[in-house]
Amino acid sequence: MATLQELQDKLRRPLQLEQQRGYSNRAVSGGLEKLLAGPLASPFPKVREALRGYDSLAAPERQQALEAALALLQPAAPTPDSPTSAPLNVKRGALPAPASSAPHTAPPKRKPDTPLAQLDWGHGGLKKLHGLGLHTLRDLLHHYPRRHEDRRALPSLSDIEDGQKATVSGVVVAKNRRVPRAGLLILEVTLQTASGERVKATWFNQPWVENNLKEGQKLILTGRVKRFGRNAQLGVEHMETLEGGSNSLSTGRIVGVYDSKDGTSQDFLRKAALNALSSWDGGDYLPAHWRQKYALTDLADALHGIHFAHDEAHLTRAEGRLRFDEYLFLELRMLLQGEDAVLQGKRFGATDRDMQTFEASLPFAFTAAQRRVLYEIADDMRRDTQMARLVQGDVGSGKTAVAACALFLAVQDGYQGALMAPTEILARQHFSNLQSYLAPHGIRVGLLIGALTPKQKLEMQATIQNGLVDVVVGTQALIQENVGWNNLGLAVVDEEHRFGVTQRRKLLASRPDVLVMSATPIPRSLALTAYGDLELSIIDELPPGRTPVETKLLQDTHRTQAYGFVMTQLREGRQAFVVTALIDENENLELLAATQLAEDLRVILPEARIELLHGKMPASEKDQIMERFRAHEFDILVSTTVIEVGVDVPNASVMVIENAERFGLSQLHQLRGRVGRGSAKSYCLLIAGEHSQKTRKRLKIIEGSTDGFVIAEADLRLRGPGELRGTRQSGIPDLKLGDLVNDVAIIEQARELAKYILSHDPILSHPRLSGLRAELQARSAQVAYREVI
Repeated sequence: MATLQELQDKLRRPLQLEQQRGYSNRAVSGGLEKLLAGPLASPFPKVREALRGYDSLAAPERQQALEAALALLQPAAPTPDSPTSAPLNVKRGALPAPASSAPHTAPPKRKPDTPLAQLDWGHGGLKKLHGLGLHTLRDLLHHYPRRHEDRRALPSLSDIEDGQKATVSGVVVAKNRRVPRAGLLILEVTLQTASGERVKATWFNQPWVENNLKEGQKLILTGRVKRFGRNAQLGVEHMETLEGGSNSLSTGRIVGVYDSKDGTSQDFLRKAALNALSSWDGGDYLPAHWRQKYALTDLADALHGIHFAHDEAHLTRAEGRLRFDEYLFLELRMLLQGEDAVLQGKRFGATDRDMQTFEASLPFAFTAAQRRVLYEIADDMRRDTQMARLVQGDVGSGKTAVAACALFLAVQDGYQGALMAPTEILARQHFSNLQSYLAPHGIRVGLLIGALTPKQKLEMQATIQNGLVDVVVGTQALIQENVGWNNLGLAVVDEEHRFGVTQRRKLLASRPDVLVMSATPIPRSLALTAYGDLELSIIDELPPGRTPVETKLLQDTHRTQAYGFVMTQLREGRQAFVVTALIDENENLELLAATQLAEDLRVILPEARIELLHGKMPASEKDQIMERFRAHEFDILVSTTVIEVGVDVPNASVMVIENAERFGLSQLHQLRGRVGRGSAKSYCLLIAGEHSQKTRKRLKIIEGSTDGFVIAEADLRLRGPGELRGTRQSGIPDLKLGDLVNDVAIIEQARELAKYILSHDPILSHPRLSGLRAELQARSAQVAYREVI
């Protein structure tokens, strides 16, 4: 019959394993309460009492309960003659358990913001962690592996096909170096695996590896298998050196592989992650009822799972929780930008009758998509809270007409409206369009731009302040400090990302409703993050009768034919854009600069009148050239991408884009949108200077689709969010786990929770949200630090 001491030991072991696994209640099948209900725990009623209700406790409460229970199970202190208890036997694949000794004093648990300097990382360990930018316990806990390898059962090389990737583990029994010819160094190592198999591994032209290879050393190698008849060898791509002979964290389990630096081994980083997990207090900033609603595991289980997953399900569970957290904190930060998340705004009537009156005055009918978006805007305008909405629509989808209707609704209720454009020429274009839409209703439209004389500016500023103008169109001049509004109710911002959030908010001192228009189609996932402080509306339908621009991809060897076609269009009275990417000649990129291209075209097309436009010109000179082009004072405008957004030249029917491979797909789509604005059939010619299959496949996406949202999704997959909309500009951090291409559902859930939290507690002041607030502040500080450096 077992002694009481033996029963204590049997019960203590699963409790210690539960402690090591971060209080996840997964150390025992069915949970600890099931274990405690069985015969093993019956002799220990105080332990049962200490752990009563364990399944429903949060991680910090579980930790307290478990430590109390383990204290009750401590064995008596050993006498000098008695041996200390032996280390626990840990099954293959489980985290190593510390040796049990008596008396046992558990080390104090630490908060996430604890400096790493307060913990022991071994000789030189702290310097290694600091070298990776890790300074607090939080930094290390969230230094996730960049990938995971399944090393639970490493294969025999004899079973691997030629060219496949494999991982092997063994001891170095022989090494050799060969120089078969000048410029080729081959290092060869023979490993003996635990099964007795001998594996030959090779490195090519990596002399620095040789000093790290010693006989008797234990290595884990990953690479491609090369077969020579019955024999196989491994071309090494990744090497790990096991320190101190320990391999329980690096083999026999699902293993994380971390971003590292020379001199910092994977074995060290795994041990550091384990040390961090065992030192951390296990607190979860997300309350249990929200975790339950969104089917999320607790934070302790997630962090253990991302570093030391028990199985694939554990890793999936961990990634799901941590990915959700990334988006939750991103959405919270975006919604909290500048001011409180929920502001009191204006309340408009925004009646259906007024919308019908406006539409009846137009020479066309709204599309179903325009009408749907207008109702979304009107619903926002009727609320007490400030509207903050992004309207996306492809080129020609009718965003300006929708914005004009919203301004009309604001003026009907006695408010002023503003429309802010990124350039003076676009401001003039909007001014002209709004006059045609609003003047029939007696609405007074004004223009305030930098090109006005000082006297004209003062007059317009006085007119605005005295309420003698209803709608004002302008550029940054609208957010200058000396512009005072009489009763600003609605601010429309065109192409917002060219201003940035800070500039936009300067316009919002009087808390008008805000409508942001973007002609740059943005994938929904990116819109929900980059524009996280805005609700999203999409005009996903073009007006009937609009002829799509015909797009043709050509190699640069067919440039002569391309410009022959341009000349044909010019003889029919049309005009053409020719776009290139750089201003100055750059031979390394083999890119035709705009200045040189204009000269070349004057030789190739002597009949054509050609002018040049580029980003280094003063704004006034750019505007003057564009006005002359609109007036058909010349035939071809050679330009850099400064003509990407918004400019209307209805007579332009051809867009030629040189070195099209140098542009992103969304940028090409925007440039293509500069033509096809009149009644004539229009064309876009993409001239590729690079002939690779990869380039051709990418540019074929543009040739085959005119749907900006389809193109934007493809661009996101190919280039990532930072290229579509600069991450430093948008405030989107580098996502460690998030995948903007495939995470729309998760982003929407995280956004839903963020909005719910801030609608009930705009500054996260409730004590139950203190952990969430601290984590948000810490993550926001990290983003700010990365943006500074």
